[in-house]
Amino acid sequence: MPNSHESPRIRSTTVIMVRRDGRVAMASDGQVTLGDTVIKASAKKVRKLAGGRILAGFAGSTADAFSLLAKFESKLEQFQGQLERSAVELSKDWRTDKYLRNLEALLVVADKDESFLISGKGDVIASDDGLLAVGSGGMYALSAARALMRNTTLPAKDIAEKALLIAAEICVYTNDELVIEEL
Repeated sequence: MPNSHESPRIRSTTVIMVRRDGRVAMASDGQVTLGDTVIKASAKKVRKLAGGRILAGFAGSTADAFSLLAKFESKLEQFQGQLERSAVELSKDWRTDKYLRNLEALLVVADKDESFLISGKGDVIASDDGLLAVGSGGMYALSAARALMRNTTLPAKDIAEKALLIAAEICVYTNDELVIEEL
């Protein structure tokens, strides 16, 4: 049980990235929860960056995630849209910068060829199976997406959508107000 002086924890996301047959889709739910209260149902946590060539989704503190997205966009500009280089440089800064080190968020980023999960611990994790997920319902969505990848011929966008809807049935911090972007 939290101490009475602690603020309620914000839980705000499920994000899934699916890569299949030359397409990549990223989807998120829209729910933001403060403690045991839904405070927003239609937040947009997946965006296209770099003129629509890169997808980015975030989980964690919204303000922190927006700060990281801005920093990531500046890395993309600095490194001419090179996704891996930008992800590694953001991760280095995130791990070593006094301000960034305290940000609580995770990013999933993808372009037509590569995808990475970026954390504040210095992790830049590539997917082994064309799937990445973060957030409160991330493991539910990931499990559903793996089953759909193995047992259907659905395209990436449909798998992302169905996986998130399955997660929304299980995770109280995930709803069915979806945002889906595709490359």
